[in-house]
Amino acid sequence: MSGSGAPGPGAAPCRFAHYFVLCGIDAESGLEPDELAVLYKWLQADLHGKSSDTADKTSGENFDQSPLRRTFKSKVLAHYPQNIEWNPFDQDAVNMLCMPKGLSFRTQADNRDPQLHSFIITREDGSRTYGFVLTFYEEVTSKQICTAMQTLYQMHNAEQYSSVCASSSCSMDSLASSIDEGDATSLAKLQRYNSYDISRDTLYVSKCICLITPLPFMQACKKFLIQLYKAVTSQQPPPLPLESYIHNILYEVPLPPPGRSLKFYGVYEPIICQRPGPNELPLSDYPLREVFELLGLENLVQVFTCVLLEMQILLYSQDYQRLMTVAEGITTLLFPFQWQHVYVPILPASLLHFLDAPVPYLMGLQSKEGTDRSKLELPQEANLCFVDIDNHFIELPEEFPQFPNKLEFIQEISEVLLQFGIPPEGNLHCSDSATKLKNLVLSDLVNDKKNGNIPSNALNMYELLKGNETIARLQALAKRTGVTMEKITTPLTEKEKDGKLSCEELELRDYKLNVQLREVFANRFTQMFADYEAFVIQAAPDMESWLTNREQMQNFDKASFLSDQPEPYLPFLSHFIETQMFATFIDNKIISQWEEKDPFLRVFDSRIEKIKLYNVRAPALRTSNYQKCSTLKEAAQSIEQRLMKIDHTAIHPHLLDMKIGQGKYEQGFFPKLQSDVLATGPTNNNRWASRSTTTQRRKDRLRQHSEHIGLDNDLREKYMQEARSLGKNLRQPKLSDLSPAVIAQTNWKFVEGLLKECRMKTKRMLVEKMGHEAVELGHGEANITGLEENTLIASLCDLLERIWSHGLQVKQKGNPEGGQRNKGKSALWSHLLQYQEREEKQEHSAESPVAVGTERRKSDTGITLPTLRVSLIQDMRHVQNMSEIKTDVGRARAWIRLSLEKKLLSQHLKQLLSNQALAKKLYKRYAFLRCEEEREQFLYHLLSLNAVDYFCFTSVFTTIMIPYRSVIIPIKKLSNAITTSNPWICVSGELGDTGVMQIPKNHLEMTFECQNLGKLTTVQIGHDNSGLLAKWLVDCVMVRNEITGHTYKFPCGRWLGKGVDDGSLERILIGELVSSTSDEELGKQCRTPPQQKSPTVTRRLSITSLTGRNTKPNAGQIQEGIGEAVNNIVKHFHKPEKERGSLTILLCGENGLVAALEQVFHHGFKSARIFHKNVFIWDFIEKAVAYLETSDQIGDNEEALLLQRSSCKTFCHYVNAINTAPRNIGKDGKFQILVCLGTRDHLLSQWIPLLAECPPITRMYEENALLRDRMTVNSLIRVLQTLQDFNIILEGSLIKGVDV
Repeated sequence: MSGSGAPGPGAAPCRFAHYFVLCGIDAESGLEPDELAVLYKWLQADLHGKSSDTADKTSGENFDQSPLRRTFKSKVLAHYPQNIEWNPFDQDAVNMLCMPKGLSFRTQADNRDPQLHSFIITREDGSRTYGFVLTFYEEVTSKQICTAMQTLYQMHNAEQYSSVCASSSCSMDSLASSIDEGDATSLAKLQRYNSYDISRDTLYVSKCICLITPLPFMQACKKFLIQLYKAVTSQQPPPLPLESYIHNILYEVPLPPPGRSLKFYGVYEPIICQRPGPNELPLSDYPLREVFELLGLENLVQVFTCVLLEMQILLYSQDYQRLMTVAEGITTLLFPFQWQHVYVPILPASLLHFLDAPVPYLMGLQSKEGTDRSKLELPQEANLCFVDIDNHFIELPEEFPQFPNKLEFIQEISEVLLQFGIPPEGNLHCSDSATKLKNLVLSDLVNDKKNGNIPSNALNMYELLKGNETIARLQALAKRTGVTMEKITTPLTEKEKDGKLSCEELELRDYKLNVQLREVFANRFTQMFADYEAFVIQAAPDMESWLTNREQMQNFDKASFLSDQPEPYLPFLSHFIETQMFATFIDNKIISQWEEKDPFLRVFDSRIEKIKLYNVRAPALRTSNYQKCSTLKEAAQSIEQRLMKIDHTAIHPHLLDMKIGQGKYEQGFFPKLQSDVLATGPTNNNRWASRSTTTQRRKDRLRQHSEHIGLDNDLREKYMQEARSLGKNLRQPKLSDLSPAVIAQTNWKFVEGLLKECRMKTKRMLVEKMGHEAVELGHGEANITGLEENTLIASLCDLLERIWSHGLQVKQKGNPEGGQRNKGKSALWSHLLQYQEREEKQEHSAESPVAVGTERRKSDTGITLPTLRVSLIQDMRHVQNMSEIKTDVGRARAWIRLSLEKKLLSQHLKQLLSNQALAKKLYKRYAFLRCEEEREQFLYHLLSLNAVDYFCFTSVFTTIMIPYRSVIIPIKKLSNAITTSNPWICVSGELGDTGVMQIPKNHLEMTFECQNLGKLTTVQIGHDNSGLLAKWLVDCVMVRNEITGHTYKFPCGRWLGKGVDDGSLERILIGELVSSTSDEELGKQCRTPPQQKSPTVTRRLSITSLTGRNTKPNAGQIQEGIGEAVNNIVKHFHKPEKERGSLTILLCGENGLVAALEQVFHHGFKSARIFHKNVFIWDFIEKAVAYLETSDQIGDNEEALLLQRSSCKTFCHYVNAINTAPRNIGKDGKFQILVCLGTRDHLLSQWIPLLAECPPITRMYEENALLRDRMTVNSLIRVLQTLQDFNIILEGSLIKGVDV
């Protein structure tokens, strides 16, 4: 829509209006049924799975409806000019949007009030054109059409009569007289309600006049069209022929430059419009007052949140203008973001198949009178926000996050609304009466005194509306301005003057309210994204390389941005920064290094600079304190000033060079316009009267040309749009061509878009997850948070739901739900249920083949966990047993999460789709799931997710009951398989523990059920040492979650029993997740690295027999190990709380702090056997305690002495508490508890010097031991002091029973 150079004043991009259009009945072709209505019927038949033949038989002649209620074909009767190069005229689209229901007929008995509505045409590149339409009724003068209508009525009544006869004769076998009576009354009713008599009635047909403009100047266009209509219906002919006014607005009225106002002339009075300046919010002329009155504040904020999160939004109303007002109102409030997907505020009947689109959309659907929401069958409702405007009611998708600071935000908007007298809860009747009022004003103009039309009396109208809230508010307003409305005694002319004044006043109030509400919304984003620039990644050296590598590049540091936000904002922000509108916003920011800034971005950035100037705050410290908007007054003043002081005046309409006798006036009929004078503009372009100088005008024009967003798309923009359309499906429906071939092509684009989105999503999930795991292995920095992972998985669930909704037969035969509405319908779950039903039927008749998971590797003993069978149906049953989930959408999401965690998502979906008969029954031919090649690629992309470990089911459903199975594996070669004593076990995880459970005698395996433990961390195992064969050498314990299939191995490799090893009767084992063999087949490179685990058998045994081992670490390696262990704990606490792993592993795992300190204490330890008895570190600690308890300390000064005494005291107290604990823990286990408690209470760094200086050290350690080297000890103390700052919370199982 933009010209290449700076356009001349008469060039279209600078003109106020591009086209004037007239639509109505074509007298020559007569009454034609609306083809679009036929197509609509064909689509409906297809939608409900009927054959299309039934739809064809009627060919649009619906005999159930009376002819006056049928739709007939309308036509563009004229449009001026014929065409504009940069905004080509799309005849079909304009005709369809001017008269979305086609022509309608009325008689003098019907309501014929003129109606105003607007529409928008969004092109594939996202640019927009606005249309403003006034529809009115004109008397039919063609005899041929009146006769055709009468004939249709006769056929219709005959058809109805025969059906009445048929039904009554079938239903009654009683007396013939009663049949006749029945017929007579039915027929009389029919004739009374469905009559058109050519001799008695006057027939009227709809006609519309329309202005098509580049910018949404709704108020100005509305006034111009009303004045034009008034000129047609008035008894007096207009001052000039209508051609003069239309020519003037098309060619002689310019667009007001940014920041200026413009006055131009309608037929009777001047019209003023204004345009925001370069640093103000963009132009929006739709009254937000109506949007808030129609929806109510709470509802509007919820719908606004859904739009921000790019869900599917369907607006529903009988009134086209309401659909448009709500759609435009909500998208206006998105500033600085812009809706990037399908946008059709008025969806013509012929485009209903677009509701099937598996992409985000914002569409408006006209509801038919008397149809109730429950009858509206929609293909997909899992992600749908349904807005019933007329009934003040919304239906929201499940599980969507709330807008940040929602309550304070609503409070602030309420304050603005109340200042203008608008109730925040909305007021349906109020806006209704406003429409009635408008219609009454218009019908005043229609008093043609024909067919008994009586001029309405102003007083009656006042009486009629006296009890109305709006009038009461207007009355209060009038009183404040000193005008009384109780007694209306003023002469007519003065009253008109007053009316006009209050009308302008109301208009100004609407403008002020609009801008103040928009300021409040814009201020929220300015506060929330004040520091966004710090997280933009500017990686490319120039625009070309950026465009080329756009798909591979990360443009925004999401993880850092989220970690910088207040906790309550995260659920919303983590979803929002994944949207296309946010991605486009960031793209525009990056492009602004090389090009002029996008206008929205320029205004937004200037606002951020302003807040930074006014309130200096540390950018790193984000608080969730609510900051109100402070610019409300200024914004309202700038608009008021522009409207009071007019900057430009367009030239007056004037007589044109017309042929004599043309432009003839006939009251009530829109004249046939003289096309040659309207086809082209004036030759002299410099006749525009204006207060501004020529240079000022040129500057304004150039600025306007470069600034206005809708006028800025040349070829480069198209190229950029393509580069930007990463994961974006802007498939704007083309209104002009609606053949089945085009519908098929559109659907094909959807299929391609879905596949691309799947590829991008799975790739992102993999890259993020693998990056995170690399960090756990010590490579680089983490770039995914638990929150972000959850957002990605939620968006995968949404994508699968959209794929399963594409091309779905809405009413399936044999669907148990039939036409009933089920809140939270899910296309995927519905498919799974039908699959389950079929499979279970087959299972009853024969044992169905089930894919079996591969055998797990057996341990040395041959004892292992039995194989968990892979079954799609079984996983469904697990989800069905979860009473916490109430809706089908919730069940589908839980099933996806479970399958993803089990690495079976691709396999399960492949199995589901392998039932082709079911897929054919549920889906149309063009559906994504029936495109074989794309479906295979889709499953392949999902298969790649098996390369990483997800805990997206376990970590989300934390309260469900889960069955577990455990097996204890002894080392048979060296001990008994079964112990005679009574063994017990206690399993702990991140979410809790099972408590002590007795293992049945002579059994190594047991199953138990308990509330979800989360990821398993430790197992405590022990026995009571009874019986002859009490000593037991345990290799490991295996525990499996029977729902997710996650198996954990808890290595032990130590004895349990008195007088063997360190005499322990119980041990604490640290778990590791075992990867299943099927993962190994994916290739060793992509497998998730194993977590740290319990110290291995080798290391444990080496503690008791270090001498003679060649694997003994040297002093340097030991010191490095300590540094690494402490460093890992420090890193753990620097992560956000929700992203931290298990602290138990960092303390007691293979490379944990306990193991590292054991190495320090073992260095140079004299572990010679005294009378064949092993000596342990704990023996040295007990000797140290014995010495410390008896000796007196000598310190350099009083303070050091006190500190040393308190350290001695706590050390002895802790060791004695561990020794006296009612637990049968061995000496190594006791050392582990001591280190854990010392770390928790920040005492380790005080205890080490005590041990290094006590005399027993000389007896038990070699001279070269690390503990006897002063420098090493000091460096160890410094390293351990770095843990002082952290609040360390130990898992209960580690210190159970120890009371300090």
